Amino acid sequence: MKKVLMHVCCAPCFITIQEDIEKNGMLINEKREKVELSAYWYNSNIHPKAEYERRKESFIKFCDMKNVDRIICDEYDLNGFVKDVVENVGENKKYNIRCKYCYYRRLENVFKYASENGYDIVSTTLTRSPYQNHDVINKVAEELSKKYGVEYVYSDYRSTYYEGQRKAREYGLYMQKFCGCVFSFDSGKWVY
Repeated sequence: MKKVLMHVCCAPCFITIQEDIEKNGMLINEKREKVELSAYWYNSNIHPKAEYERRKESFIKFCDMKNVDRIICDEYDLNGFVKDVVENVGENKKYNIRCKYCYYRRLENVFKYASENGYDIVSTTLTRSPYQNHDVINKVAEELSKKYGVEYVYSDYRSTYYEGQRKAREYGLYMQKFCGCVFSFDSGKWVY
């Protein structure tokens, strides 16, 4: 059975993915396979600190409810994140858009952990959101897959977005109102 490390951006995005994998297995190379799933929390971009803590606690609560193995890389680093965005994002810099840098920063942490701890596959709940750029996520993940020698599996769960929100409310989980980074926060509205 393959070991899967799932990067989790938030509990509401993880719900339908976890439940589908538990019930049906994970879609790998056009075939459903039972897998050993671990959830990985690394979201040092989330601002403010209280928002970060609410999302992390909601993640823990859901993992406990579903008895999902979880790993928490608890590094809140707003200053480092903002400094790195300023230094690395923009015209003629390594990353042309802020979100690409954010995906890279978080997913590199996940791939590195997976490589060092015997995981076969990395995936991410970022691909559940209709607000995220799936093409950029996939390009970043494929690059990191080659770099760290861990397979990346893309799953498009956007069709379950509203179902996940409904279930999050049903389970009493925290529901955020914006992407998470300081640049996307504007009085609690989604901003891209």
